Amino acid sequence: MEKIIDENKQGESLVLDPNTSNSRKLYIESYGCQMNFSDSEIVASILAKEGFNTTQKLEDADLVLVNTCSIRDKAEQTVRKRLEKFNAVKRTNPKMKVGVLGCMAERLKSKFLEEEKIVDMVVGPDAYKDLPNLVQEIDEGRNAMNVILSKEETYGDVAPVRLNSNGVSAFVSITRGCDNMCTFCVVPFTRGRERSRDPQSILDEVNDLAAKGFKEITLLGQNVDSYLWYGGGLKKDFDKATDIQKATAVGFAGLLEMVAIAQPKMRIRFSTSNPQDMTLDVIETMAKYQNICKYIHLPVQSGSNRILKEMNRLHTREEYFELIDNIRKIIPDCAISQDMITGFPTETEEDHQDTLSLMEYVKYDFGFMFAYSERPGTLAERKMEDDIPEPVKKRRLSEIIALQQKHSHFRTQQHLGKTEEVLIEGTSKKSDAHWMGRNTQNTVVVFPKENYHIGDFVNVKINECTTATLIGEAVGYSENN
Repeated sequence: MEKIIDENKQGESLVLDPNTSNSRKLYIESYGCQMNFSDSEIVASILAKEGFNTTQKLEDADLVLVNTCSIRDKAEQTVRKRLEKFNAVKRTNPKMKVGVLGCMAERLKSKFLEEEKIVDMVVGPDAYKDLPNLVQEIDEGRNAMNVILSKEETYGDVAPVRLNSNGVSAFVSITRGCDNMCTFCVVPFTRGRERSRDPQSILDEVNDLAAKGFKEITLLGQNVDSYLWYGGGLKKDFDKATDIQKATAVGFAGLLEMVAIAQPKMRIRFSTSNPQDMTLDVIETMAKYQNICKYIHLPVQSGSNRILKEMNRLHTREEYFELIDNIRKIIPDCAISQDMITGFPTETEEDHQDTLSLMEYVKYDFGFMFAYSERPGTLAERKMEDDIPEPVKKRRLSEIIALQQKHSHFRTQQHLGKTEEVLIEGTSKKSDAHWMGRNTQNTVVVFPKENYHIGDFVNVKINECTTATLIGEAVGYSENN
């Protein structure tokens, strides 16, 4: 996956403050989407109660877990290479056990135990509460597996530990699974049907984070706009709910408002949205509350109506434009980013030009861009020939990336001369003398440290920019500090 800005830390090992009563050591690596990183926090919380502290030293681990992604073949190959590394370490520490979590575990199931002899345990995304039993199984010398998809599990009753946290920002999961059967996507098969978490448990987690000094949360789901709480159960079963349940149901706009009101000093972000499910009331709620960040990640995948139909995306190019126009009208300074797939089966040069023209219309702030990768088990893999030659895919992807870089620079230039609120997240990767933070549009901002601290809200005057970064100078604390 090519990215103009990469906010995800792929393959990051995670650590939390040790519990002095725990004697065993757990090492976790997480790959893929933000939900995987959030899930790893749930896993660490569950295993902390079983006597595990996390460690950043692979060689010291009693249990090594890799939380995997199946979105494309390259992600899976990365995991297999890491397993080779684990195998080398295991030769010097034969007591070490290795487990595979997440979407790749769910997709391959028992095949993983057969293919990767090093793997002792395979656990799907809905089975983490069974980890204590599975760990006992491997402790007794048996392989262990649980990849049963749940219709109820949301982990709403698990208090996640905050792994490798900067103490400023945190993820809060609100939904699990996806009902949108895009033909290229493996997620419905690895994470199951859509179900939403009790809004009170979400508020409790957000309030707890605020009490611990966190300044920003991101509400997470495969499709946050489909959030619907009516007392429990799958979204697809909502029509069977009682009249009282329907009358008191909470949608995503309602949840956003509840969180915004509960913590007016806390920044709120969300990811990911689906164009077919994002409604005007969500956009209007964003405009209504200053603490809801003015940024929407709005995957489109293609600019061609014909390809969108082949992908089973339930929106057209024209409907997407209408949504963009409404966002621009209601929130004029809103940043928008994209996911784009090029080289989907049967894609023609005309289809590719439709994608480029859509990008010209929107002028995204940044993007996440792929060449199509056939995923086993998806409808596209079963019904469509992967017929676009690799050189063509690479050339089209290069053209999309080049255009996105042009638009990213156009967008960052619009910030020049403005003074914007920035939440300090840490030291700049390129200079120990500079802070790094983000504005409400999710754009990275760097500026001299002076006497400010991590977690401060600071007003920064923007003087320079690159395609991905704003450079400025602090002019004082913001009112939100």
